[in-house]
Amino acid sequence: QSMDSTLHYIHNDSDLSTNSSFSPEEERKSKVQDVVPQALLDQYLSMTDPSRAQTVDTEIAKHCAYSLPGVALTLGRQNWHCLKDTYETLASDMQWKVRRTLAFSIHELAVILGDQLTAGDLVPVFNGFLKDLDEVRIGVLKHLHDFLKLLHVDKRREYLYQLQEFLVTDNSRNWRFRAELAEQLILLLDLYSARDIYDYLRPIAFSLCADKVSSVRWISYKLVSEMVKKLYMASTPTFVIDLMSELVEKFCRCHKWSGRQTFVFICQTISEDDCLPMDQFA
Repeated sequence: QSMDSTLHYIHNDSDLSTNSSFSPEEERKSKVQDVVPQALLDQYLSMTDPSRAQTVDTEIAKHCAYSLPGVALTLGRQNWHCLKDTYETLASDMQWKVRRTLAFSIHELAVILGDQLTAGDLVPVFNGFLKDLDEVRIGVLKHLHDFLKLLHVDKRREYLYQLQEFLVTDNSRNWRFRAELAEQLILLLDLYSARDIYDYLRPIAFSLCADKVSSVRWISYKLVSEMVKKLYMASTPTFVIDLMSELVEKFCRCHKWSGRQTFVFICQTISEDDCLPMDQFA
């Protein structure tokens, strides 16, 4: 009870709110947040101090990164300025486990912060994670749709050029990475126009259909069938006609039996999922 009254006093302190020597920006940053005791927040923010990692716990930065979305949710987006520097410090931490932890939760933080703060403060960090180690990139990839759907349409389109980079991994045997990409592309079909799907997602889907690992191929058949469905429902019919022509040319008439088998499996998926009217399918 006494703590509540103290915080109430701090929040309503006229000296803090009317000090004319501060600019509005400085004043905003100098205000003491009134959600949790300031000493508790200061203690949390000090976890990124390198000396603590050496003397207290080598995993302390990772724990700090893990808790950050919860702290941000508690403080609210109006107090994000209290956490911004700590977040950027953690995002550039030498330990990949710390960056990986943030990569897996950046989509949650984007929901908490809203579109403006996300565009200004999270997108640069997100872009950095895209170029990181596979252990970090997978965190971004697993929630790619969740993050991109929160961005403005124009900003979202910029990532179309980078999706192909997910086909390249540090270890080519990391097939789960490509399987996750196929899963995410199915979700991303709802975020992009028919032309964008045809121009950018189609080549990636065809590449995944020819993957060496069967698990990746099976998800890719589903991706192509959903692509056919989406393009068929688009206002421009040429996209789906061109896509089906390419399926015939690339797979049905392939000189390798595996390519022709792929064509049959794609046809099966299109038929089972009712992606086309049967007369169009015929």
